[in-house]
Amino acid sequence: MTYTTAATPSAYAGSPRRGPVTRLLEDERWLAMTLLLPTVALLGLFIAYPFIEGVRLAVTDTKVGVPGHFVGLQNFEKIWNDDIFRVAVQNTCVYTFVATVFKLALGLWLALLLNHNFKGKAYTRAFILLPFIIPTVLSTLAWKWMFDPTFSVINWMLFRLGLIHGRINWLGDPNLALISVIIVDIWRGLPFYAISLLAGLQTISPELHEAAAIDGARAWQRFRHITWPLLLPVTLVIVLFSVIQTFAGFQLIYVLTGGGPANATQVFATYAYQIGIGTGLLSEGATISLAVFPVLLLVVIVQLLYIRRVETH
Repeated sequence: MTYTTAATPSAYAGSPRRGPVTRLLEDERWLAMTLLLPTVALLGLFIAYPFIEGVRLAVTDTKVGVPGHFVGLQNFEKIWNDDIFRVAVQNTCVYTFVATVFKLALGLWLALLLNHNFKGKAYTRAFILLPFIIPTVLSTLAWKWMFDPTFSVINWMLFRLGLIHGRINWLGDPNLALISVIIVDIWRGLPFYAISLLAGLQTISPELHEAAAIDGARAWQRFRHITWPLLLPVTLVIVLFSVIQTFAGFQLIYVLTGGGPANATQVFATYAYQIGIGTGLLSEGATISLAVFPVLLLVVIVQLLYIRRVETH
């Protein structure tokens, strides 16, 4: 006759026991919250808090060293009647629109060239990134020297070619300063467009172009009916990020001109810095910075709706 003995709790003494933290992490909801917590903390610290503080400053009359009092929308009314602010709005819109159009056109052209197979393609792609990876202040200082009326390399080249007969003050002439700033911004932002659009071109199957070529489609027809429709969603996302970055740009213009001459290159960021930091009027500086938000929000909403429409169709 066979007897079986019941297992005692001591038989499982060596098995691992799950603690409360382990049990929580095994729950997908708690695990997701734990993984998102660092990101939420960073966004709250560096985005949400400065934005809320900017709104608080915009509705007060705070100055450096002087606690402010609530004044409502008086600061917004004041900047709306400010002639320099209107000039900054106009310059910002022109600067963003012209720079974005040229960066898109030249970036697409460069991406199409880089999409072909040629000797040294990898080195060429790496070289294209140099303007984008060099620190903004360092590259802008180089351009400032190139635009210098006395030591300008550009003036020297144009003089040697017989195109000019005197010195051109690129950054000191109100009619040329904004154009010069736009040229530098195009040079710096072109690699971002080229590499990003190149990545989009790499996802398009070559078989589509081969089939269209067999059917007699020319290069322009293949680009219009195959490449561009498939590349459009990627292009819209790239333009969205570029518009936001260009519209709120500060370093490039501040180093080149500081908003001058005679406010010819004054934009939102430089004017907000001059008022808020230069004169100590923190509330008015915050108001000017906050005025950018509705414009950018409108641009983002319109482009996102258009992107969704393109992806749907």
